[in-house]
Amino acid sequence: MQIEIASLDNTLARFTLAGASPGFANAFRRAMISEVPTLAIEDVRIYDNTSALFDEMLAHRLGLIPIKTDLDTYTTQERCACGGAGCPGCTSTYTLSVEGPKTVMSSDLIPQDPKATPVFDNIPIVKLTKGQKVVIEARAVLNTGREHAKWQPTLVCGYKNYPVVTISDACDACGMCVDECPRGVLAARGKKVEVVNGKLPDCSMCRLCERACVATGIGEEPAIRISAEPDRFIFVVESDGSLPVKEIMERALRYIKEQSEEMDHQTSEISGEEKK
Repeated sequence: MQIEIASLDNTLARFTLAGASPGFANAFRRAMISEVPTLAIEDVRIYDNTSALFDEMLAHRLGLIPIKTDLDTYTTQERCACGGAGCPGCTSTYTLSVEGPKTVMSSDLIPQDPKATPVFDNIPIVKLTKGQKVVIEARAVLNTGREHAKWQPTLVCGYKNYPVVTISDACDACGMCVDECPRGVLAARGKKVEVVNGKLPDCSMCRLCERACVATGIGEEPAIRISAEPDRFIFVVESDGSLPVKEIMERALRYIKEQSEEMDHQTSEISGEEKK
């Protein structure tokens, strides 16, 4: 199995996964979405709320604010030495006290841990008019997207098969397929249509080029064929900012490895018992 990085920064990664089965590609995708833990606000204590929002709506909006997460500092409540009571090792505390007229933003959340701040300062929470007030205390805990979508570290996480474009000798470079291609993957050069250099991964495999080719009356079979490699996939992963996208990928692969080793261990025990 090989991973070829096309582009990578803290929030977005584009890469090709080769030598893997569709099952593994999907397991990798699901692990990045639902098995990499992040911080999210779970408990909200509301001391005063005279805004236009109900307490439940206010708490819901707070829970959806992405929070910068240091996985070397925090652990889940189940694994924490405090037993889930809430200590600095598993819980980050925030306070908010704002009086209108003002739009309450995520920057108004004051964290106990300076490293566990909201990813963005400009996320609106609620608009207050003159005389309205919001005073709260919130606790963020570590969990995974399997428990709730607010703990998902990704905004976009998907893949597609790597496209294969085959052009036969019957092509007469009429250009119909070039005009139909919505992503500019094809170009007519000389007496034949070719794939534009570097544009092959952009192919959506819509097969409009095949239909256009048949419509020209070249025959019953198109001169251009679109297929896909069965063991090669193009991934696009975008982080919500709580974790660098590289760390999301690494921890997802680590999770798959741990689960595979655990399954291998259990099946070995079962086999050993059956032999006895």
